[in-house]
Amino acid sequence: MVQSDHQRILGNPKFQELVRTRSGFAWTLAAAMLAIYLGFILLVAFAPGLMAVKVGGGVTSLGIVLGLAVIVSAFLLTGIYVQRANSRFDDLTRDLTKEIV
Repeated sequence: MVQSDHQRILGNPKFQELVRTRSGFAWTLAAAMLAIYLGFILLVAFAPGLMAVKVGGGVTSLGIVLGLAVIVSAFLLTGIYVQRANSRFDDLTRDLTKEIV
């Protein structure tokens, strides 16, 4: 009985849509974060002069600003994922639950 329920859920088109949609979106955001981080690391490695440029009249360098931008982008991408999870993914999960219960 349990195995047939498991197979029924795995074979459900709404479940497959949920998994496909969620995985695709998660991989997209992961690739975006990887590109942001890799870009920052490449700038550190190959453009240290650019990263050392002072911003404004103070002692803060462009590297510090870009490093903070990497951290802020991680929070923003997390927020985007949470917003999507609380709207689209929850709707898909709710529809799936109604169908299988």
